[in-house]
Parts: sequence; C-alpha cells; structure tokens
Amino acid sequence: MTEMVYGAVPVREGEPILPKWWRTVDRWALSCVLMLFAVGMLLGLAASPPLAAKNGFDPFHYVQRQAFFGGLAILAMILTSMMSPVVVRRLAVIGFVGAFVALALLPFLGTDFGKGATRWYSLGFASVQPSEFLKPGFIVVTAWLMAASVEINGPPGKAWSFALCMSIVLMLALQPDFGQACLVLFGWGVMYFVAGAPMTLLVGMAGMVVMAGSFAYSNSEHFARRIDGFLSPDVDPTTQLGYATNAIIEGGFFGVGVGEGEVKWSLPDAHTDFIIAVAAEEYGLVLVLCIIALYTGIVVRSLLRLVRERDPFIRLAGTGLACIFGVQAMINMGVAVRLLPAKGMTLPFVSYGGSSVIASGIAVGMLLAFTRSRPQGEISDILGRGRGR
Repeated sequence: MTEMVYGAVPVREGEPILPKWWRTVDRWALSCVLMLFAVGMLLGLAASPPLAAKNGFDPFHYVQRQAFFGGLAILAMILTSMMSPVVVRRLAVIGFVGAFVALALLPFLGTDFGKGATRWYSLGFASVQPSEFLKPGFIVVTAWLMAASVEINGPPGKAWSFALCMSIVLMLALQPDFGQACLVLFGWGVMYFVAGAPMTLLVGMAGMVVMAGSFAYSNSEHFARRIDGFLSPDVDPTTQLGYATNAIIEGGFFGVGVGEGEVKWSLPDAHTDFIIAVAAEEYGLVLVLCIIALYTGIVVRSLLRLVRERDPFIRLAGTGLACIFGVQAMINMGVAVRLLPAKGMTLPFVSYGGSSVIASGIAVGMLLAFTRSRPQGEISDILGRGRGR
C-alpha cells in the first residue's frame, strides 16, 4: 500500500551494507569532509610545532594527536552514516541525556584550564568539552519533539523543545560560553522556522536575544570586555585579534610561503580558534576561499537533498545539523577577520581539539545518514501526484 501511494525506489535484495551505503550516501559531501580534515592536518603541521616546543613536546606531538582524534572522528562519521534514521535518533537521545548531565555537573567537577570559563572535564591524558557533544544530540531530540507535535494528539513538542533549549542556553551562559549558547539558540530557531513558526514569534525571540545581550553586557565583565574589544576602532596589536589581523594582511592573495608564517609563534590559540589566520598568512586568500567552498558545499548539498525529503523529523534534524555546522565555521572565520566578537569556537575538522573533531564527526555522520537516498520516494512524488489529479 505504501508503494502504491508514495511510489518506491528499487531496493536490491540482499545487498551488503557497504555497497548499499556507498550507493546511497552523499559522496560529494563526504569528499568535502575528508578534504577539510586533510587541510586541518596540513595547517596543524604549520601551527602546532611552536606550541609543542613551548610545552616541551616533540615538534609533531599535537599533529599526531590530531591524526588520532581525526581517525576516530572519521570512523564515527562513517559508522553513524550507515545507520537508519531511527537508530540515529535513539542513539542521539542517549547521547544527549549523557551530555546534558555532564554539562549540568561542570560547575562542580569541571575545570577552566586558566581560561576563565569552566567548559571542560580534565581526564589527565585528555580533556572533554560536553557542549560539543550536546549540540548534535540536542538538534535530533528537538527535531523529534517538533515532528511529534504536528501529529494527531501529539505532545506539545515545540513548547518542550523551547524549554529544553532555554535550560541549555542558561547553563552555557553561566560557564560563560556565549558562543555555544548562541549556536544552540540559532539551531533551535532554524528548526522552529522550518517547522512553521509564525514570524511574529521569531521577531519576539530576536528582541529577547537583544535584551539578554544587553543584560549580559551590563553584568558580565567577560562578555563586556569582548564586545568592547570588537567595537573599538583600534586593534591592540599584542592581542590575539591583533596578531590574527596582521597575519591575514601579510598573507595577501598567495601567502608568504609554507612554513614562513610568523603568527603561529605569537598566537596561543593558533592551532585552534585562530587556525584560519595561519592558513591566510602562509597560503593566502586562495586556501581560505577553498576552505569556505568546502563548508559551503557540505551545507548546500545537504539542504538540497533535505528539500526533497518528506519525513518531517528527518527534514528538521538534517536542516538543524547542516545549519549549525555551517554557522560554527562562519563564526570562527568571522572572529578571525573581526566581523564578529571573539567567541572561542573551533573550526570543524580543521582546528585542533579532540572533543571538537570527534563531535563534528558524529554530527556530520548523522547528517549523512539523514540525507542518504532511501526507498519510498521524496516529497516531490506527493506534490507531482497532487498536480496530476
């Protein structure tokens, strides 16, 4: 009956999982992810040796760690992308609950590593940032709640998802981590918009964000200092933003040459938050544009496939994952060129960081799972049939 109503895509009986995955996955988006990781390793070879020397490690200590974490991320991405949407949803719920509890316990068990924000758990050999793993789980859980709310006698999923979003934003703001808080709120807003939110509500939410920002500016020295630094017409050349700005200017169109950059010796976060400054200085605008194109390709390819998807849960979850992935990259690069205030946010798959790269692998794996070609056709099948009546 389902095939009579919706149509069907031929299914090859008994097809092994790997050939089936390769035939249905978005290979262009997957290739873009692998190229981003390769770029991250290339930039790690340039940016991390000064930090390794400062900390008394081998020159390629951080590169080796990044390769290890990246290998785990790619494995997690491929395994997740092979799962069905139902399995992804179930695992995302479990992961979200664990990350939510870990985030709530951060004020009591976490550490700030001297950076003024309690965002990590120190494990001795490594550190874990719960907010990185919370984001993909939150997106999937929120999409599930919103999709359930449109069913007959369904729960008030949109209201529940908003309450969940506000509780997470509050916990992140208290760390303080306003960048991740804004990203979570943005992801919820995008999904709510796609789910059919009234424009007046979205305008009201924007007003609330402005009011919350004003309150944070008046009551948080950390937040006010970053906003003042962003609004200042002059950039202190001895700050991270000053070093990054100078590196981008020095790089020009083709860069100063491989290994010839100087910013990596001055920037404490050259291998993480300001990795794009290293790319701009040594390889120039050409490599930066290539990086932007790779992120754009992943997001656009995913959204184009999701436009044809008729399952509301998959459409909402995939849209949320694609948008927060792209916006996180945009925020990181925007901070480096001083288009946005400093946020302390990594560049997915490119910046050094175990939590960041593994969480990005899981998130993109979920996105690839949601955008795989599946039986039962697409939303165009229904629309085309309706026009033919």
